[in-house]
Amino acid sequence: MFRISPTSVGRIINETCIAIWTILLAKEYISYPKSEDEWKAIANEFEKKWNFSNCIGAIDGKHIVMQAPLRSGSFYFNYKKSHSIVLMDICNANYEFTLIDIGDTGRNSDGGVFKNSKIGIALESNLLHIPEPKKPNGSNVKLPYVLIGDEAFPL
Repeated sequence: MFRISPTSVGRIINETCIAIWTILLAKEYISYPKSEDEWKAIANEFEKKWNFSNCIGAIDGKHIVMQAPLRSGSFYFNYKKSHSIVLMDICNANYEFTLIDIGDTGRNSDGGVFKNSKIGIALESNLLHIPEPKKPNGSNVKLPYVLIGDEAFPL
């Protein structure tokens, strides 16, 4: 349509995405919670807005439909009978992204994507500085901070 080869269009899109991502990171428009206080602020917002104590985010995965790469076989083929990559995200109480991981193959379930994602590895390795368990209002029992998600995610 624009008299540019598909290869050139692919390169332009790739270079543009890299440039946008680099600028957003450099100017700190994209950030993640780096301290216990930031996680506690997210939990306080969940409690105030949704009446859910000790919640530091809602997690889910979204399949992004795409054309299968050459010679990929069923690697990207998902349960919806299309080819996709997965966007795994955690959002705060205001539906804003706090953590994202993009690029796992569509054939994996949300639980499998989470386990192998940088988010899952960081949580398991305690690299995200999640606060220690605390007593929710009206309780005598200390409970850990949690993510809420559907049945695809392990407890």
